[in-house]
Amino acid sequence: MQVAITAPTGHVGSELVRALVQGGVRPRVLVRDPARLPSGLAGLVDVAVVDLTDAAGVVAATAGVDSLFWLQPDTGAEDPVEQHRVLARIAARAVTEHRIQRVVLVSSVGAEARGGFGDIDGLAAAEQVLADAAPSLCVLRCGYFFTNLLTAVDDLRAGRLATTFPLDLALAWVHPRDVAEVAALRLVSPGWHGLVHQAVHGPQDLDHRQVAALLSRVLRRPVEAVQLEEEQVAAELRSFGMGEARVQALLGMSRGFAHGFTPEQPRSLLSTTPSTLAAWAQEVLLPVL
Repeated sequence: MQVAITAPTGHVGSELVRALVQGGVRPRVLVRDPARLPSGLAGLVDVAVVDLTDAAGVVAATAGVDSLFWLQPDTGAEDPVEQHRVLARIAARAVTEHRIQRVVLVSSVGAEARGGFGDIDGLAAAEQVLADAAPSLCVLRCGYFFTNLLTAVDDLRAGRLATTFPLDLALAWVHPRDVAEVAALRLVSPGWHGLVHQAVHGPQDLDHRQVAALLSRVLRRPVEAVQLEEEQVAAELRSFGMGEARVQALLGMSRGFAHGFTPEQPRSLLSTTPSTLAAWAQEVLLPVL
């Protein structure tokens, strides 16, 4: 079986490559900058140097592939939602031309709404594009990644967990490693066919006040959850030169979750994964503060 992995140096992809290699699979990694791959992978993976926005390059890099892991990268495009559609069409072309039998797509909780969730709307479009192309597609609808907190290090040093989400809104928080482990099993398992939606929700739902209290304990410093006004954040983003489509894509995510949304896939044995936010914060976040 030939498995191809996109975004192999990211939070999910790097863990996925490790899991597959440790399981005896030699994956083909599609990477823009091979220098970012861990040196320990030499001889354990096949490397295809390609930018995922290069349709011809992606098609060439996926020749002979049986299973494809597709994670849509943030390319910095002015319109992220449209860019998701563009990238998904590139993946679909590769799937169609090479008759790739299995695709695992990283999506998000909220994509099932098919609108009103900002950047996640682009993932919803990607789900539909790939569902039309792939004989078997597993859509991983993931919760809020622990690693998003790494973008808030300065605020956390100042004792703030700032967000546009309502502070009492409980979200599924998940370790990217858990996503990778589910993806690895789906990529190599022969036991599923057709269109499958697999939620990856982490161990528990947490609101931002609960997260702030947890971080206060683990980081051994007070952290207070603070809800930011959407217009305040929008004005700040525009002041950095960010275009309106990108501003709305970012803010639309919290806006979508704030209005009584219930995930299509409920929390269950299938969607609950073990890695805790406390353990991740101790291992990853504490050393960088």
